[in-house]
Amino acid sequence: MLSRLGRGHGWALGALAIFVLFVFVAGCSLASAQSDFYSASVAELVGPPGTLIRTQPMSGAPLDAAAYRILYRSTGLKGERIAVSGVAIIPSGATAERRIVAWAHPTTGIVPHCAPSLARLFFQQVQGLQEMVRRGYIVVATDYPGLGTSSPHPYLVGTSEGRAVLDSLRAARYLAGNSAGSRVALWGHSQGGQAVLFAARLARSYAPELHLVGVAAAAPATELGVLMRNNFTTPGGKNLLAITLWSWSRVFGAPIDQVVDPAAMPTVNKLANFCLGSSVDIQPRRAAEQTLQQRFLEVSDVTDVEPWRTLLAENTVGALPPAIPVFLAQGTNDDTVSPPVTRDYMRRLCVAGSKVRLLMLQGANHAWIARDAAGAAIDWIAQRFSGAAAPSDCSR
Repeated sequence: MLSRLGRGHGWALGALAIFVLFVFVAGCSLASAQSDFYSASVAELVGPPGTLIRTQPMSGAPLDAAAYRILYRSTGLKGERIAVSGVAIIPSGATAERRIVAWAHPTTGIVPHCAPSLARLFFQQVQGLQEMVRRGYIVVATDYPGLGTSSPHPYLVGTSEGRAVLDSLRAARYLAGNSAGSRVALWGHSQGGQAVLFAARLARSYAPELHLVGVAAAAPATELGVLMRNNFTTPGGKNLLAITLWSWSRVFGAPIDQVVDPAAMPTVNKLANFCLGSSVDIQPRRAAEQTLQQRFLEVSDVTDVEPWRTLLAENTVGALPPAIPVFLAQGTNDDTVSPPVTRDYMRRLCVAGSKVRLLMLQGANHAWIARDAAGAAIDWIAQRFSGAAAPSDCSR
């Protein structure tokens, strides 16, 4: 981590993206422009999901690992062929049957130039990366569709994120060749927590060749309706809702003018085009968030209005196949994803028969929970790779 900003600074965003904001404000701004690397022709999209379109070497990976910016094939929400970008890190040495961990990032924005793979200091964003590389794991980090590649980004759309995560694992296997095995694990934070949980739900049907040993999520976005209602009172929470509405109006054709005051739409459009990782966007974003405090919605509770209510329900992750062990990390001072929400999700998993480890970190907030829990999460993942029986806190 570039610096340890005070835990009391959580008011700056109060939304899923707060972690990324803190990291980048400390000195990790996004690259200024995209290249043709992120564009794929119709002909280049032809091929099985998870196969590589192109790669580009990157410098700066820890422990002399090889790193590559990758563009790979995936599947869109309507079954169409799409391209997704990301980064793959391969430890040095020629070890056969390497384990692979997919990292899923928290919110960085919802337009193409907000892709994490464009960040100048990308490797500081992947929580626990050095330890995973030290253990010999291949690590792959998707940008998600519409970040890096052409928009719109299906923000908080579980199926879109989950497919991108699973296809990133496939792409890493293609890149590593004979050194990559089929045993994989998932690790994500916030929006990325939602992504890895949806990936776990989809794995058996979408990528049956992968042997998923477990999924770890820090402060995952599980109950979206509760998340939207809990955060709506803060400027950052309104920002979160605004970019969700903006994205879903384009992805699903949901009528945003049904719920947003027309006078607020210029502000919503402005927020949608800011990156949470760009230091130059911080002051304009904060000003726009304050503007939404005066005028934003025309309805009292968007979570009760169709089609938004149904879309929130469809993108709220449910129970997972009980054979997949789960690790959840939650900070007691998290005012974005509140501890009761994560505890409730744990209970739903337990009722469905999952083995769940819940790590509650006293005093941790949303910004730093993935950093603070990374050591425990990676130890837990290592135990799953070793074949040890998964622990469970369900009886507590």
